[in-house]
Amino acid sequence: MVKELSLLLVLVLVGVALLLIWFGWRNRLRRQADVDPLPEVPAELGAALAVADGQYVATTTAGDWLDRIAVHNLGLRTNAELSIHPQGVLFDRSGAGPVFIPAARLTGVRRESGMAGKFVEKDGLLVISWMLGTRELDSGFRTRHASDNTPLLTTLQNLIPAAPQANAESGK
Repeated sequence: MVKELSLLLVLVLVGVALLLIWFGWRNRLRRQADVDPLPEVPAELGAALAVADGQYVATTTAGDWLDRIAVHNLGLRTNAELSIHPQGVLFDRSGAGPVFIPAARLTGVRRESGMAGKFVEKDGLLVISWMLGTRELDSGFRTRHASDNTPLLTTLQNLIPAAPQANAESGK
């Protein structure tokens, strides 16, 4: 009898926890309803300047690595391919749809050790800063192979306009 009551109590607690998580996510979606729609992926992208497989970590409000953006599925962690084109950056995400960031909206790139619940070795995440409407956002990407990190960073720095590039190099 004690085992059955313990099991029932654990199941109820797990159910309550899942319900609270669902309410929190739903409320976050409501608070972020004013986030602009994502840019469309261009019909014809130029040849990729750099490509890497890895994990799309999340998109957060710039400077606040815990404020995950829930709308447009930007807060979902998925496997992805990151490709950098002359027109911008494309996250081809598995199961969540692509995210395209036009080159003109890129504001910076840097390496970090963590964001939105994903923590890795020093400088293991590539964080791309960009504008969506009037909001500055940070999108994180973890490459599958560490050797892909430097070519992606260099290619992004060359794609970003001169002023934001200087900020990325100085670590700001």
